[in-house]
This record gives sequence, structure tokens and C-alpha cells, in this order.
Amino acid sequence: MATVLPEFRAGRLMSMDAYRGFVMFLMAAEILHYGRISEALPDSGFWRFMAHHQDHVEWFGCTLHDLIQPSFSFLVGVALPYSIASRQTREASFGRMFLQTLRRSLTLILLGIFLRSVGRKQTNFTFEDTLTQIGLGYPFLFLLGFRSARTVWLAFGVIVVGYWLAFVLYPLPGPDFSYEAVGVPADWPYHQTGIAAHFNKNSNLAWAFDTWFLNLFPRAKTFLYNGGGYATLSFIPTLATMILGLQAGKWLRSGLSNADLLKRFLIAGVVGLAMGWLLTITGISPSIKRIWTPGWVFFSGGWCFLLLAAFYYIIDVRQWRGWAFPLVVIGMNSIAIYCLVHLIDHFIIDTFKTHLGQTVFEQFGPYETLVSGGAALLVFWLLLYWMYKKKLFIRV
Repeated sequence: MATVLPEFRAGRLMSMDAYRGFVMFLMAAEILHYGRISEALPDSGFWRFMAHHQDHVEWFGCTLHDLIQPSFSFLVGVALPYSIASRQTREASFGRMFLQTLRRSLTLILLGIFLRSVGRKQTNFTFEDTLTQIGLGYPFLFLLGFRSARTVWLAFGVIVVGYWLAFVLYPLPGPDFSYEAVGVPADWPYHQTGIAAHFNKNSNLAWAFDTWFLNLFPRAKTFLYNGGGYATLSFIPTLATMILGLQAGKWLRSGLSNADLLKRFLIAGVVGLAMGWLLTITGISPSIKRIWTPGWVFFSGGWCFLLLAAFYYIIDVRQWRGWAFPLVVIGMNSIAIYCLVHLIDHFIIDTFKTHLGQTVFEQFGPYETLVSGGAALLVFWLLLYWMYKKKLFIRV
């Protein structure tokens, strides 16, 4: 039986590209190293604030930097109906589109592994990177792109509840368990009790899975734990985040009025934040980005809806667009900037030093990294602008 494909209207939203550009700029801006400036200016509350939001929380909570990966994943979902519409206009069959999806998925996984292996003596097989996490879940997202809203929400519920249940059913470590052996101090302040203990760092289901799965690949030494607590299985709840984006993308293409769209985005955002907060304070599922708990799916998803609402209102409803152009240039080549940042950031700064003097940035004192990083960001943007003018957009 032939697969019936729903019809999507073609088109592109500037707000979506601007939001993606904003997210990728936050990622690239790590090169500014606000933390170093804060250390050099310990009395500055401003730089403490900036440094805090340019870093990940240690376990619980959320900073602006923590919203980069969920936003990028969410926007993959938002973009999917647009991608389907574009391929439908070329009269692509479902089978051909699915094969393209599998190719894209594999490319994302391999690209993530490649970027995490740069500078290492052998391939670093790790699957917690943003690109690999998206790649692992993308084929399932694609299939959901052709299903009804009821089916999409049902899949979201099954993923969130199933992932939570799997963690809760995994037995807690015994009294002789050595947290130090898995990189966690015994007196770590974030240890929880009760149901929340099932989400403790490097003693949970996802950690146990990786101690088996990652050791199936060639490694310099046996994998025992991830220092940050990140895990391969996070791709499952990351898929839930992408599903939220998919639903947002379907709303955008459904013909709803601007007022109705904004209302839905705002309601979804508030509900997401409330659910994430409730699951955290009750201990049912603390909001932890590093293992992408169900609480984090709701909390970060809430922020994603609110950010999308803000960009959509400002750019596509009020038509205030000029200010967003630099972000659009970045957002339309997100894979390019992702690779550039991981591959040549230090090369650019070193090149400036080679031609302008090794101490060229030192004269700026505590703001050295702000200037050197800013110079690198400018080079990145000019490269992307050249690609934009030449209509060179890297797609996978």
C-alpha cells in the first residue's frame, strides 16, 4: 500500500533562522571565555553573571548556555515540516525521502564522532555530542512527521514516561558502591535520595548502559564513566524535545492566525516550565540537562517554545527584521559554524598572533579573551556572510 503523504505549504520563516543563529552564536561565543574575565575581575558582578550563563550547571538547574542543545534539537523538529514540504514539491517518494533521512542521520552521527576525535590519537567513539544525539533520533522524528497530532503526542508521552520508568526500575547502587571510582566524590552535594536517587550522576541506567555499549568500540582504555555524566541514551528524551519542535512546526504550517500561534506557543511554554518545576521539586524527575531527564524535557522545552514565540512575534509578526540579519546569516549555515568552531577557532587566533605579534591581545589585560575571541567570531561571521552571498549552504 502506498504511503499517503500530508500536504505542507512551502515557505521559510526568518524567525526560525534567527533563533537558530542566536543559538549557534551562543555556542561560538564560548571562545570569549567570560569565566577567565570573571576570574581576573573577581569583584565584578556583571562578569560573574556573564560567566555563569556561559557555562553549564554542574548537575541541577539551568543557565542560558544549557539551552543551546535543547534549542538546536527543538529547531530540528520545527524545520522538519518545511523539509518535507520542500521535498514534496520535487515529487520525492516516501521511500526516497526516508533513505535520505537515514543518510542524514548517519552523516550527523559520524560528523559528531569526527569532531569529538579531533586532536586525539584514535577515534573517540562517543555518542553524547549534539549532532550524534540528533542523528540517532532523527529517523524516528521523520516517521512521526507524517502522523497525526494525536499520534505525535502519544509518542511524546510514551518516550517521556517510558524513559522515566526505565530509570526508576534500574536498581540503586548498594552501600559498597564507590562513587569515587566513577568520578563522583562521595560527599558530592547533588546526591539525592528517594526516587530522585535514580538520576544521580554515574550510578544510573544510562551510565550502566554506556559501560557496556561504549566498550564495544576500540578505545585507548576501558570506558568507566563520563566526567560530565553525559550519556548515549539521552538521545531518547532528546527525541522527545525534537517532537515538541515538530509539533511547533506543524502549528506554524497549519494556517493558524498569528494570535492563535502565539497563544499556543505561550501556553506550551508556561506548561513546560511548570511541569519541569513540579517534577523537580517533588523529586519525581529532577531537571538535569546532562542526562536529559523527563523533567529537563519539559523545562527546556518550555523555554524553547517561549524563545520561538519571542522571535516569531518580533520578526514575523511585527516585521522588525533588520537587527536579525547577522543572526540569519549564522542560522542558515548552522552546520558550517558548528564545524568551524570545533576545527579552526584556535587556528584563527594563532594566525592573528603570527602576523600581528604574539602579545597583540595581551595589551587588553583582563579583556584579552574578549578581544581575541571577538576577532575570531568576526572572521567566522565574515566567512558565513561570504557563503550566504554565494548561496553556499551546507546541508547534511
